[in-house]
Amino acid sequence: MIDREEYSGMSKMRGMAVAVAKKLSDAGYVAYFAGGCVRDALLGNGAKDFDIATSATPEEVLGIFPNADSIGAHFGVMLVKVDGVHFEVATFRTDGSYRDGRRPESVEYSSPEEDAQRRDFTVNGLFEVPESGELIDFVNGRRDLSAGLLRAIGRPEARFQEDALRLMRAVRFATTLGFEIEDVTWDAICGNAHLLERVSIERIQAEFSKILVSSNRRRGLELLVDSGLIQYFLPEVLGLIGCEQPPQWHPEGDVYVHTCMMLEMVGDGEIALSLALSVLLHDIGKPATYSYDEEEGRIRFNGHESVGADMSEVILRRMKYSNEIIEDVRVMVANHMKFMHVKDMRVSKLKRFMSRDTFEYEMELHRVDCASSNGITENYDFVVAKRDEFASEPLIPEPLLKGKDLMELGFRPGPKFKEMLTAVQNEQLEGRLSDHASAVTWLKERYGD
Repeated sequence: MIDREEYSGMSKMRGMAVAVAKKLSDAGYVAYFAGGCVRDALLGNGAKDFDIATSATPEEVLGIFPNADSIGAHFGVMLVKVDGVHFEVATFRTDGSYRDGRRPESVEYSSPEEDAQRRDFTVNGLFEVPESGELIDFVNGRRDLSAGLLRAIGRPEARFQEDALRLMRAVRFATTLGFEIEDVTWDAICGNAHLLERVSIERIQAEFSKILVSSNRRRGLELLVDSGLIQYFLPEVLGLIGCEQPPQWHPEGDVYVHTCMMLEMVGDGEIALSLALSVLLHDIGKPATYSYDEEEGRIRFNGHESVGADMSEVILRRMKYSNEIIEDVRVMVANHMKFMHVKDMRVSKLKRFMSRDTFEYEMELHRVDCASSNGITENYDFVVAKRDEFASEPLIPEPLLKGKDLMELGFRPGPKFKEMLTAVQNEQLEGRLSDHASAVTWLKERYGD
């Protein structure tokens, strides 16, 4: 039995899910909560959704819920909507062959015991009686959950050959749950990594993103590398392994070790996807720009940030990330070395540098870049102090002059307009101009005939 105290603060969503299951059971059908919601409840985590497994066929579900939608009636799955919340209601089934490595060619309705056997991992093969909280465990999932162990149900090779995305899901669950992967299951992941070639990049990307934003993201990356999975969707990361760095600046080791350390240090708990990707890719251009300066006796990576920005865009487009994510990561990778020069920047340039939408993430990227290498934080500390100093007003205030003002002053529109407006704004940002009149006077003196 699940501890009933766990449900003393029953969520509204759970209450609605219980109501859906009760309507099915009142009509004479078996109805259980299934999979992730049961697992998460046992772990003390809030469930994000509730899936219901039932002995009712899709037609019988439709008879009880006339407004239900078919999202996979061929696979026995119906969507029941209650007060704007959707619940998947799936008939207990066994699956036929998986010729496309994703979906079964056919299904047969079956018993709860048989349904549990077709699922991926034991911790996801648990059922719960919604009203009583009784646990139904045909696969020893509770044992593995208590042991913090991820184990494939049945023969691991068969599970991964049925749906190769389970290879990525295994790493995702091990990462987000903090579980060890059982030895036979791990061997099957490594031995079947090539099956990932069957899976669409969109499905891979969705799992990879969940791995990267989780608090355990370093281990997730290491599992992807050690298993060989990353070779099939982001092979550029493998080039970081063994790419040596100048020890005086990077005593921690090669670029891969440095990146792993940064992934471990960044943020607190889950982090934004664009930040996670920028940490992963910030030095992706180093292998391509590696050189050794014989005169100085040191390793250099001249222009690696520019090369890395271009590579990041290629990688992220290949992986079907959104344009917004791609642009943000590109900007962060391209600018991550500019923190070296913040103390030498004019105030106007520094304010522009700090005004980008991604700057808070860039600050965190720079912080962990330093913390994982030489530990020097003087540039970071300088920018933090400047951020506090500039906090009383917008970094980029409303401009004192605009294009129409220049035309009213008799200047002809043309390419020089941008130069003139930028020059005025620089003076404004430097604090030397503060009102429209002074800006007009300055402009006439600088650009007048």
